[in-house]
Amino acid sequence: PETPVLKNLSMALLPGKIVALVGPSGGGKSTVAALLSRLYEPESGVISLDDVPYTELSAHWLRQHIGVVNQEPTLFAASIADNIAYGVADPDPAAIKAAAEAAYASEFIEKLPESYATVVGENGVMLSGGQRQRLAIARAIFKDAPILILDEATSALDTESERYIQKALEHVCEGRTTLVIAHRLSTIERADRILVMDQGRIIEQGTHQALLEKGGAYAALHQLQFQESE
Repeated sequence: PETPVLKNLSMALLPGKIVALVGPSGGGKSTVAALLSRLYEPESGVISLDDVPYTELSAHWLRQHIGVVNQEPTLFAASIADNIAYGVADPDPAAIKAAAEAAYASEFIEKLPESYATVVGENGVMLSGGQRQRLAIARAIFKDAPILILDEATSALDTESERYIQKALEHVCEGRTTLVIAHRLSTIERADRILVMDQGRIIEQGTHQALLEKGGAYAALHQLQFQESE
């Protein structure tokens, strides 16, 4: 408890840009995501949203403006439509369908016995991992929050599912301030800025190409994953 998880961390997420966090497990990446959603309070330092310290904003307001897609999405024993529009009373069915189409989820939803009225079971037990993830992305698109956090959103998927998810994420990231926490480096090559974390610190930052040319920690991670995929 006396050891800080993050040490002298300073970063900026610019409006409409994609920032990626990469690095070994236990480096503090998911802690950053939890801090931004205000699941923890920092013991020191300041987190600001448009120069307003986020402790001056209500946690409810903050979370209304942040969309999150996790590695293991939470789904409920309710209909697909209710899962996409979770937390919204009397949602517009056309908006639900548009979100599903943007997330490449409509192609499997419309094959289900009751389409959008199909009940998915506790935590989406009736669906595959890729289908659950596409529903989670549809939920983020439906919510239309200006800030988006993608925490290992593709790491548990097979290659075919990952292709669908990558297309869907391109839709959901458009015009949003996005933080991507990634294990698979192939998913963040187009990020505007990549931050490499290790033991709670940022040890490198730059674009995908610049970091490869630098030949440091990111290039070593990239080379290791390239060898593993061969």
